Amino acid sequence: MNVEKRKIKVFAGNSNKELALKICKELDLPLGDASVDSFSDGEIAVNIDESVRGADVYVIQSTSAPLVNRYLMELLILIDALKRASAARINAVIPYYGYARQDRKAKARDPISAKLVANLLTTAGADRVVSMDLHASQIQGYFDIPVDHLLGVPILAKYFKELHLKDVAVVSPDLGSVTRARKFADIIDASLAIIDKRRPKANVAEVMNLIGDVNGKNVILIDDMIDTAGTITQGVKALKEFGAKDVYACCTHPVLSGPAIERLKDSKIKEIVVLDTILLPEEKKLPNMKILSVAPIFAEAIKRIYGNESVSKLFD
Repeated sequence: MNVEKRKIKVFAGNSNKELALKICKELDLPLGDASVDSFSDGEIAVNIDESVRGADVYVIQSTSAPLVNRYLMELLILIDALKRASAARINAVIPYYGYARQDRKAKARDPISAKLVANLLTTAGADRVVSMDLHASQIQGYFDIPVDHLLGVPILAKYFKELHLKDVAVVSPDLGSVTRARKFADIIDASLAIIDKRRPKANVAEVMNLIGDVNGKNVILIDDMIDTAGTITQGVKALKEFGAKDVYACCTHPVLSGPAIERLKDSKIKEIVVLDTILLPEEKKLPNMKILSVAPIFAEAIKRIYGNESVSKLFD
């Protein structure tokens, strides 16, 4: 990679340093020399141990569990430190954008925390945000700075194309994921089905209706994230009842909180395919889980941003 035009630096917080190192390897660059630790009272201590004056800087940090608030503060403080050290352009690379589900007022007196986080990043000094599969695409509009919204579907679709499955149906687990499922189905040339979940009244079990046909087919359930795994595992159960053969599940962000691992262990999912936007500890890795890396696509996006080239060309 030609870095003679102007300096380029990549730094990372503590949320997913493994991914940051993979991205640096793709870029053929070292990870920037910085320490992100704590004072004895718990305050975050950041030290940038190399010059960043006049450089294009990329800070890689997912704001994910188990320390979502700490990781968010690490990111904000890193950005502030870089701004005060005279970095020319600061790009916040956030593979998983925490608080994205709080993107609207669902009921009276709700906060819109996704907008608050956007304001915090801008105020801290970020000039651009690079993220992947935001829970709602309109979150891009919460920023008054450029946002590059990368997609996980091409990575997941490439993997499933290489499996050469026969009689495939792609299923959206709810109405909110239909657009993503349709794109996925188009790429792998599969049929599309949609699960319509309804709860007739409070404390009554959900009724599952299926729009489309999965009888005798290999089914791929796709969502932007698997959190407690309730939606996915209920979907698998319903699909089996509708005659599905093997059921695969895939997502961009493996949040896997609360009872998720137990639910996935007890389900009849043949394979769970996730991306490494969130660092998974060993206890959350299952025998039937495949983890694909987003490092190549983030590295390519960084190259294009640095070179003032189109990022959207990545998805043509």
